[in-house]
Formats: sequence, C-alpha cells, structure tokens
Amino acid sequence: MSSKKRSRREAITSLVQEQGAVTVGSLAERFDVSMQTIRRDVDALCEGDMLHRVHGRIELSEQFLNTPFDQRAGTNLLGKRAIGQAAAALIPDGSTVFISIGSTPLSVAQALRGRKGLTIITNNLSAAMALSEEVSNRIILPGGELRLPDRDILGNEVLDFFGRFRAGFAVFGAAGVASDGGLLEFHTTEVRATQKIRANAQKSILVVDWSKFGRQAPALGDNIADIDTIIIDRRPGETFAPLLEKVNDRLLVAEGEAT
Repeated sequence: MSSKKRSRREAITSLVQEQGAVTVGSLAERFDVSMQTIRRDVDALCEGDMLHRVHGRIELSEQFLNTPFDQRAGTNLLGKRAIGQAAAALIPDGSTVFISIGSTPLSVAQALRGRKGLTIITNNLSAAMALSEEVSNRIILPGGELRLPDRDILGNEVLDFFGRFRAGFAVFGAAGVASDGGLLEFHTTEVRATQKIRANAQKSILVVDWSKFGRQAPALGDNIADIDTIIIDRRPGETFAPLLEKVNDRLLVAEGEAT
C-alpha cells in the first residue's frame, strides 16, 4: 500500500472517530479523489470490526459508540461516589486542579465541594458548576462550542487553553482500559486533551470504575502504567489482576476488595 493511500485511510478513520459517521461523498470531496477511490478505501476499512458502511456513509460500529452522558452518570453511583471521595482526599485546600470531561471526574468535582480556595481548570461544565457554589474557588473554562448532551468543550482551542496553565493535579477518566493497560477514548481530541493536562500537572490521577476494564473504544491514549495514582471502586476480575499487580503501589481501591 502506498504511503499516500495509508495516510488517507488513517485520516478517514480519525474523522469517523471524531464525528461518529461521515458520508462517502463528503470524503471524496475532502480528500479530492474520485468516488471510486473512496469506495475502495471504505470497503477496506470496513473489513475490521470498528467501522461499517450504511446507506452511503461510513460509521463507527455500535460497540465503539459512547453512551449518553446522563446514562453514564447514573450508573454505578455508589462506586463513582467512593472514587470521588478517595480522589478528593488527595487534594488539599488551595490546590490548582485540571478536571477532564466524563462522569467519574464529575464525581471527583462533587466530592471537592468541601474544599476552599481551589483553582479549577476544566472543559467539563458540569464539574465547573458543581464547584461554583464555593466563592473562594477560581474556575477557569475554555472558549468554544459546548458539546451536548455531555456539557463539555473539545477541540484544538481546548488544547491551546490547557497548554497555558500548570496545575498540581490532573484528574481524568477513560472510556475503557485495554488488557495491556492502554487507556481508550471515543475521540482522539479527548486523548490529546488528557495528554496535555497530564503533561502540565505535577501529579496525575486516573479515576475509573471497574466496568471500564475491557470496555472497547477506538482512540488509544497513554498507558495505566504511566499514571501516578489510579483510583478504582473495586477490582475488575482475574483477567486484569496481572495488570493491576504491576501498578499496585499506585492503586487505590475505594470500596475495598470485590467479594
């Protein structure tokens, strides 16, 4: 395969990951190639499990699609609350904190309501609102378009925004954790935002509930082995025991061992 063809197919995959679905016609126009060429690209890309073709467009397969935010926020409430409280216990008054998007980082924000004098730098509007009642806090948000219904802001402007700050803590989640420890997201922009706040924080805190272990998502980010502190509600099972053993000195199990 030529390097030009490979680059185009990688770009198509990234575009579908970002948008969920893209028409074949718009791809031909975007890459300035014939419909026949794009159809060959699409046919090749749809041979795997991630993408499939439906009525003139290419889409992410259902198992790679994210669930609505309110549905995610309403699942495993006790586990996420325990994770949030464990994370908040590591963050003292007066700290500067990056908080990423997602329902579990939101649980951390909710648990931080008792703190004072925080500087919160976030693209998670729900997290910002959760901490807005404490008037001693300073809350800094990026500009841009609010993504609904998740109530977060993504895009290149967010990367520039996070790049202008330094923080003591970076709190973030993941859409999934692969068996090799790879942290997965549904969009490459989410990966880049997480990597940016990690790079600009003194301490990284990954917050994930047990259901994220083994969950599929298409965009690969960093590895769990590179995180300073990992907080889970309970251990996910024997399949991931070797992985968690490698990070045991940095692992907090918020609800104790699974029974």
